[in-house]
Amino acid sequence: MRIFITGPAGVGKTTLVSRVAREVDRWGYIVGGMITQEVRERGRRMGFKITALDTGEEGTLAWVGNGRPRIGKYVVYVDELNRVGVSAIRRALIEADLIVIDEIGPMEYMSDEFVRIVGEVLKSEKPLLAVVHRRFADKFRPLGKLYTLSVENRNRVFTGIMDEVMKELREG
Repeated sequence: MRIFITGPAGVGKTTLVSRVAREVDRWGYIVGGMITQEVRERGRRMGFKITALDTGEEGTLAWVGNGRPRIGKYVVYVDELNRVGVSAIRRALIEADLIVIDEIGPMEYMSDEFVRIVGEVLKSEKPLLAVVHRRFADKFRPLGKLYTLSVENRNRVFTGIMDEVMKELREG
């Protein structure tokens, strides 16, 4: 089972995968991988942090500033992505019942290690729930089920994804 979620910024993709991860955990299954969240200061988005679902370890994915590599106004901290995100996904491949990757996008693709570990996940039989940047949606569409999230459908999509994930975990 591979489920991919895409949609515009701010529609609730991270909230949805976080809710699924919490619910699956409450049912006694092991959830691993990473979540990406924006960091705001005085109402302005300054960057993004990554959190390992299994340990809670955090790192900075990107921050406004000068430096390389960069995506738009953000400097991408590839070493932090590798230390926190890639390590969490690697552990999930071994230990988790469900792998969560939030998100697969241009910032994350700055890391060769990230690209490699996503390839390993896609070759595995482990259930996967991943957020994919809208630019990457067509690339991932043939690899699983792709949901395009909107404000109008997000509660219905959450219910559908929970049903699919729980069915897969119970049968697996």
